[in-house]
Amino acid sequence: MRRRPLTSRGVACLICGVLLMVAANVTTAAILLYIGVLLLALPLISLVVVHLPRRSGSVARTISTDLLTVGETSRVTVRFDLRALRVPDALWRDALPPSVSGDATGEYGRGTASMRYQVTGVRRGVSAIGPLLLRTVDPFGLAQREQEFGEARTITVVPEIVALAPLAVKVGAAGGSAHTRSSRLGQGSDNLTPRHYVPGDSMRRIHWRATAHRGDLMVRQEEEEASPDALVVLDRSGSRWARPGEEADPAFEAAVSLCASAAIRLVQDGYSVDVVDGAGHLIGALRGHEDDRDGLLVALAVIAPRGEARDLASIVGGAPPGPLVYVTGRIDEADAAALKPAGAAAPILFAAGASEEAVRAASDGGWHAMPLSPDADLAAVWQDALPVAGPRRG
Repeated sequence: MRRRPLTSRGVACLICGVLLMVAANVTTAAILLYIGVLLLALPLISLVVVHLPRRSGSVARTISTDLLTVGETSRVTVRFDLRALRVPDALWRDALPPSVSGDATGEYGRGTASMRYQVTGVRRGVSAIGPLLLRTVDPFGLAQREQEFGEARTITVVPEIVALAPLAVKVGAAGGSAHTRSSRLGQGSDNLTPRHYVPGDSMRRIHWRATAHRGDLMVRQEEEEASPDALVVLDRSGSRWARPGEEADPAFEAAVSLCASAAIRLVQDGYSVDVVDGAGHLIGALRGHEDDRDGLLVALAVIAPRGEARDLASIVGGAPPGPLVYVTGRIDEADAAALKPAGAAAPILFAAGASEEAVRAASDGGWHAMPLSPDADLAAVWQDALPVAGPRRG
């Protein structure tokens, strides 16, 4: 919000000056005319004093972490170098987006200054901190000037990660210790047709024999055609959730947090995990690398309800995973009865706002189903839904 050139005191001074000049004409009192002219002149002189001097500056902003989890605190350091002939009393303010909170204000000293403050993630999303705003006021407090300096710095607030209990029993291919290969790939990597390396491929996929033979980096094709050991589905169908607005939907935020936490828990258990939405679009793939985790969290930071879901069997395909975690929104009893586990060895369903009838219908269909409320303890809900650790509902 842009500030007015005059402060409240300056506006009051102008109004008093006009009133005194009117009163001077009515009463023919010369002294009132002189005072009125003075009160009119002071704000104008203050405007010139504050706005006329040219000034420029540079801003260097450092954030302790660019990936900030909801509820996590990060330190921001701003180095501000102002070049000006003279600067009256000034206050600085860093523009903060709605996704973070913090006290990014203070008094500005002379010359080069280093300012520090802390921000806390309050809402996931990709937004920008800055630019730096410098507010100066004349000595009488009549006129003010707010000027922007420097560029904004991007900060990403990712979903909150909750520590979840591990699966008590390993299920799926190799008990969560190896990938499930498609049967059409053959028995070894030497008889496969490798493909050229593209940016983003893991170095572990490099087919060194084919690379040495062709002189270009080649990767093993079977790595891409491997089926995941575990699958996490975030059903973000528009019909399942409240329409996106200025305020975050607590139910959807809880679902996104549970989706991220479940995926990380499964990869810690030794599974290769694919995270997809209800339409089958890949959100992220976890193969045990730190970059995979960051990539998933960044993708989840900006995800929103959209589109419609496909049949789960068409998403899973012909190679059912071991653990299958399905996180969805509002479903009724008919929706739950129609949702089939698609052959997964450990199907777990979480439904935000689901009725007892819907949970019971999903349990009857083979799911370990649990309702998910916006303020739920995600660790406790996960514990209750585990195939072995918690009782079956229904």
